[in-house]
Amino acid sequence: MKGTLLTISLLLVFVLFSVATGSAQTPGFQQQQPEFLRQGQQLMREGKLEDALALYRQTLQTSPNSIPANTAAGSVLDLMGQGEEARKYFQKAIDAADTPEQKAMAERAMAVSYGFEAKSCSAINDHERKSFDYYGSVKNFYQQGEVADEAGRLCLDSDDLHNRYPADDVNTAYQWYKLGHDTGLKEPNISPARTDLWEFRWQSAQARIAARQGQRDEAQKHVEASKAILDRGTNPEQAQFLPYLRGYVAFFLRDYKMALDELLNANQNDAFVQCLIGQTYEKLGEKAKAVEFYRKAAAATFHNPPAAYAVPFSKTRLATLGSSTSAVRLQFAPRAE
Repeated sequence: MKGTLLTISLLLVFVLFSVATGSAQTPGFQQQQPEFLRQGQQLMREGKLEDALALYRQTLQTSPNSIPANTAAGSVLDLMGQGEEARKYFQKAIDAADTPEQKAMAERAMAVSYGFEAKSCSAINDHERKSFDYYGSVKNFYQQGEVADEAGRLCLDSDDLHNRYPADDVNTAYQWYKLGHDTGLKEPNISPARTDLWEFRWQSAQARIAARQGQRDEAQKHVEASKAILDRGTNPEQAQFLPYLRGYVAFFLRDYKMALDELLNANQNDAFVQCLIGQTYEKLGEKAKAVEFYRKAAAATFHNPPAAYAVPFSKTRLATLGSSTSAVRLQFAPRAE
């Protein structure tokens, strides 16, 4: 489980811009962003995705090879359910990249885009592998591990959008997560805290995979192992993910009451958690509460693995439940099946 889930959000857009211009990435990066990004982010926070897209396209009229503008436009289009169009912009960002690092980051954005449409793992793998290989070439083992875990999550969660769990995709997710764990531990002079972080992520991944496969005892074994690692106190910021993990496992093992109890103690600002709570309420027959949380998840504005699952799934459930609002219909175009 990642410590931060903003890996491929609009933060990526800023990082790409920083790499392209040589500007420093400091804690006060908001002041260094180009004006069109600041304006676009504000429009997105207000739910005005179409206006944000128009702004980014306006920028591209004068700067067609702008990496941040292309990445931002692609991100918004994915959130609107227009993946095929989104990937045209991500490809432009990849083609315009001046450095291997820029290209690697744009490849990750492309991989997430495929996750938004629950495409097969092969498409996700192709782009994540390029990024993974780049970080390996510069011996950045931590980032290699991050990329591998990201690919594992995209493969594991995306097919759930269509209620299918191909054995090959689950196996691929397992292999990516194991690769992330093994690669992350290659970091020279790795600290005990960093070692525990990778062990926690690996145990968490195995618990989620086992739960999806209905392996109750195996899943619980890895949940307990995850807790034992957290109890060492070396990574206190990861404690917030334990209720999420327990809720996730309980949900896929069909213990919906326990799932709800745990998920309501998880990060309520995480789109994936919001979506999972919506699903849990739906399983418990509480339609109004399900709709409430699906609406929250559908309004997510990050371009990252949690949103890749939560936004299209929640939008589909809102339409099925007959409770999608006009705002949701305007912001999220129908996703091609």
